[in-house]
Amino acid sequence: MGRKVTVATCALNQWALDFEGNLQRILKSIEIAKHKGARYRLGPELEICGYGCWDHYYESDTLLHSLQVLAALLESPVTQDIICDVGMPIMHRNVRYNCRVMFLNRKILLIRPKVALANEGNYRELRWFTPWSRSRQTEEYFLPRMIQDLTKQETVPFGDAVLSTRDTCIGSEVCEELWTPHSPHVDMGLDGVEIFTNASGSHHVLRKAHARVDLVTMATTKNGGIYLLANQKGCDGDRLYYDGCALIAMNGSIFAQGSQFSLDDVEVLTATLDLEDVRSYRAEISSRNLAASRVSPYPRVKVDFALSCHEDLLEPLSEPVEWKYHSPAEEISLGPACWLWDFLRRSQQAGFFLPLSGGVDSGATACLVYSMCHQVCEAVKHGSQEVLADVRTIVNQTSYTPQDPRELCGRILTTCYMASENSSRETCNRARDLAQQIGSHHIGLNIDPAVKAVLGIFSLVTGKSPAFAAHGGSSRESLALQNVQARVRMVIAYLFAQLSLWSRGAPGRLLVLGSANVDESLLGYLTKYDCSSADINPIGGISKTDLRAFVQLCMERFQLPALQSILVAPATAELEPLAHGRVSQTDEEDMGVTYAELSVYGRLRKIAKMGPYSMFCKLLYVWKDVCTPRQVADKVKRFFSKYSTNRHKMTTLTPAYHAESYSPDDNRFDLRPFLYNTRWPWQFRCIETQPFIGGPGQDVSRELNKVTN
Repeated sequence: MGRKVTVATCALNQWALDFEGNLQRILKSIEIAKHKGARYRLGPELEICGYGCWDHYYESDTLLHSLQVLAALLESPVTQDIICDVGMPIMHRNVRYNCRVMFLNRKILLIRPKVALANEGNYRELRWFTPWSRSRQTEEYFLPRMIQDLTKQETVPFGDAVLSTRDTCIGSEVCEELWTPHSPHVDMGLDGVEIFTNASGSHHVLRKAHARVDLVTMATTKNGGIYLLANQKGCDGDRLYYDGCALIAMNGSIFAQGSQFSLDDVEVLTATLDLEDVRSYRAEISSRNLAASRVSPYPRVKVDFALSCHEDLLEPLSEPVEWKYHSPAEEISLGPACWLWDFLRRSQQAGFFLPLSGGVDSGATACLVYSMCHQVCEAVKHGSQEVLADVRTIVNQTSYTPQDPRELCGRILTTCYMASENSSRETCNRARDLAQQIGSHHIGLNIDPAVKAVLGIFSLVTGKSPAFAAHGGSSRESLALQNVQARVRMVIAYLFAQLSLWSRGAPGRLLVLGSANVDESLLGYLTKYDCSSADINPIGGISKTDLRAFVQLCMERFQLPALQSILVAPATAELEPLAHGRVSQTDEEDMGVTYAELSVYGRLRKIAKMGPYSMFCKLLYVWKDVCTPRQVADKVKRFFSKYSTNRHKMTTLTPAYHAESYSPDDNRFDLRPFLYNTRWPWQFRCIETQPFIGGPGQDVSRELNKVTN
């Protein structure tokens, strides 16, 4: 009697609305799963249309094309003799559901709608879908005619049910359901389900990989059983990077670990496991067995098919493995680099253009492109035909094979140091040295003629010439003069991105990369429509502290000594006149806030959901050893004054890789006003009326220093 089952799960780099490509990747994953001996294959959430379709889910086209792909899968010989579990949107009785469709040999076995929808942070599933609320109940779903013609079925079960094969029982969870307080796998396991499956669309956030792994291992530690998790991977057209991490676990141990970051479009994991190990594990957990005797049963869909073979005594079993985690610096090195690769190849552009200032932020962005080149060369070296084909298309050379990351970087990255009269020799040298070491095509130019031309127009019209504060001008004049330089750089960046390759006799244009970090965006310490305005920003969701750790990693791992001088240099925008040839301004002085403090404010504002008064109360305790209550009050008021004054800048923020859960991205993640009463009169009064403050502080709401427009 067979008891050993081989099951497969996968991570697929699907692309929203790329039905042709998505179909091919699904078929390839099923083919690999069968080749590895699997009799059941699980795919990611909404894999047929791609997870990030957003408001396209409203369109009947999306439903229609998903059904057409399902028909192609049912018809394909590749899907024979294996239970296929695919994700797609389905309309049932005029209601849209996020569904799993399980089929075998041209017959649909069950359509299982998601029962708990993700609706926080980056997720808005309740906007497009309705959760299935009838626990352990099914209805008959009338199949569309195009599917009926293939399956010869008029209706199929639709709802909260499980599959009962000849040798085991399979139950389905979908992404968010694993994270709910009472996950379906709890009652499914008590009702005798031995294999749990979870199709996910879960994106990368720094330091979060352990959460998924812990949830899966704990689920099978408490309840016994085999757990398969599938996930999307790659950039499917948005700010998110889905980070794979497919896995197979049993009884609290991991038996297969998929990569978290890779350039492979299709990754399939299989494991051969013994069902008797599940049964014996459960046998001695008396509390579980008592609960199981009282559980309400799930409807079972009987399937005349076995996941095991009759003669499997000599079949080798999979062994447990220890999960390997990346450090945050390694996650930055890999995740945004993979996201950049997907963006580059899918946008059909010829490379990147990066304004390189010689500072940590733009230096880190250059290192991400260099890390991407490393990964591309490694993938080609290991035989990836897809990566090779993509890189040949990008460089427009059909016989090209990348071998050296530095040489590849020279083909796809153009860096540019845009000097002004306020630029120092040190930053120029740092930018040039880094460009030389990573191999980018580097340009040095001077923006002063363009700045003078713009200011000349103003003087011609008004008869007035603004001056820097260092030369006797007002703060308004000084700020305007700084912003002109910053905005001129943006105009020049786009001009060179469009025509740089043309000037070299090469086809195509370049994507402009931004390099404003998450902390500067939070405070609004950037000029609207300057170099922070770009096509995409790979570091826009990463803190300055984490970026410095990443740059340190690159210096050691990639042997880039130029990064040492970048790390030790003070962060500066170099927009004000030099003092005796040296930098006269630093970012932290300009902001009136340190980068370390900004990370604290960001986490309390977004993650802990605190307004000014709550943040003040919290920091009174957190900073009690380093700040007086008066200092805490002034710091909190200064932050909220500047944050609210500059919040409007988030409406035009360059699309950035989402890596940090306190991101201020206005687009979908951080939904807040951008016109505030920046004096916060009621809130600040609540702070100031505390008896231990020690007298009213300065009105920091008016003290906006030099935060740029």
